Amino acid sequence: MECDVSARHITILECRPPWDESGETEWSRFPIARMSFTKKTGLWTLFWRDRNLKFHQYRFLAPSPSLQVLLDHVDKSGDPIFWG
Repeated sequence: MECDVSARHITILECRPPWDESGETEWSRFPIARMSFTKKTGLWTLFWRDRNLKFHQYRFLAPSPSLQVLLDHVDKSGDPIFWG
């Protein structure tokens, strides 16, 4: 697991080593979820990624002032939208 941090959001990535003997040395990095911060409201919003690598707002969890609430939900909810 890794995360990419930008000025407006944090993206959680699942990272895997090369799967074959092709000599490929780059790990695969698949976005799993994104948390976006809205400065005006002071809230973090959770997004899920579709098969076309586009993010959509996750409607089963309200935006929260606590980033930890969103991280805990992705980790413990068991929702297959994040982990298949």
